[in-house]
Amino acid sequence: MEKLEGAPHPRLLLWTLLVVYIFNFIDRQIVAILMEPINRDLHLSDLQIGALGGLAFALFYATLGVPIARVADNGRINRSRMIAVFVAAWSVMTALCGMAQNFWQLLLARIGVGVGEAGCTPTAHALIADSLPPEKRASGIAFFGLGIPIGGLLGTLIGGGMAQMLGWRAAFFVVGLPGLLLAVFVWFFLKDPRIVAAQADAAPADTPPRLSMLASLKLLVSSRAYCLVLAAASLTAFLSYGKGLWVLSYFQRTHGLSVGQTALYVGVTIGLAGIFGTWLGGWAADRFGAKDRRHMLTFPAVAMVLVAPILFAAYQINDWRLAIALMILPTIANSAYYGPAYGAAQVLARPDTRAMAAAWMVFAQNLIGLGLGPLLFGALSDMLKPEYGTQSVRIVLYFAAWAGLVPALLFWLGARALGRETQKKDVPDAGVAHAG
Repeated sequence: MEKLEGAPHPRLLLWTLLVVYIFNFIDRQIVAILMEPINRDLHLSDLQIGALGGLAFALFYATLGVPIARVADNGRINRSRMIAVFVAAWSVMTALCGMAQNFWQLLLARIGVGVGEAGCTPTAHALIADSLPPEKRASGIAFFGLGIPIGGLLGTLIGGGMAQMLGWRAAFFVVGLPGLLLAVFVWFFLKDPRIVAAQADAAPADTPPRLSMLASLKLLVSSRAYCLVLAAASLTAFLSYGKGLWVLSYFQRTHGLSVGQTALYVGVTIGLAGIFGTWLGGWAADRFGAKDRRHMLTFPAVAMVLVAPILFAAYQINDWRLAIALMILPTIANSAYYGPAYGAAQVLARPDTRAMAAAWMVFAQNLIGLGLGPLLFGALSDMLKPEYGTQSVRIVLYFAAWAGLVPALLFWLGARALGRETQKKDVPDAGVAHAG
């Protein structure tokens, strides 16, 4: 894509959006490492912990993401400034989490974080898709997706450190308030390439009529490949968010690690492995999908099958050091789906539904993944406590290790469907755009 005068350089745009997503995930995931201190202070059940770690955030995050994406797909809207407003909103609500005196106050603050963060991912994906050529979009989206493991790692380290030194309340203030400075930077320095193109009269004259929200959804679900990828990504998120929250409690309950030790040893290991896996997935999608689109999804499908027994062994090992080491390869494999899944969604979407294509995936992923994963993991742990005591979380994780075979199969089927659908298109960047 040729850079227009005044448009952001793709690298500047990607780096800025990466920082935004890092802040997004720090504020979203810091609650995972703080759950045990919060539990001791506010006397919560595992079901309530699961609600705070997932459902309270995800219900509003997922639901509001779709109408916000609809606004973002409007050609007259400045998407960069939209992101700036939402960064400021979720940062304030994160800080307010530190003022909660009971479960309900913390629940409302977490809902506020979810409302603020709803405007980030679909809008950012649309900006990336408009700024990069088709053959680089999966790696570009994967680069943006590095914010997940980096933000998770920093949130774990900062949260664990702050909890040890100053308490869990201070941790929310430390990670929340700096986001206001980031919001100011995004407002003034990040440019929307679509707005720049329109101002330069460079927008294509044959832009198709804008679809309604329902019409865009119907167009997307008419693609078997899109539906399979959406289902695979949602189940992967269900397992990832569930394990991401409860594995931290697992190492504290089963192996006796402190909050600080868990943040340092488990958080750093999983974070670094996740960073590499997210990058590797995007690289593999662009590298192997260049000639045959189906291979955009081959790597996560195969890798998730191979690592399932390794992850199961990690949860069985009584030596916590060896357990952490065994989690490295599974974390890499299970993190590799982000770029391929969202890259495939952009291949299958027409230009004026790019934010919506990402938003429906975010909706399903977060409602099913973030909303139900931690919650159902916690509910199952409560059910098993009478028989297994503090080992109940460990039993839940046993099931989660083998459950990864299901999204692996869906990614494999999605890869075949993606190959068939893209072979029928005259233009490799069109996908669903020509399905109707």
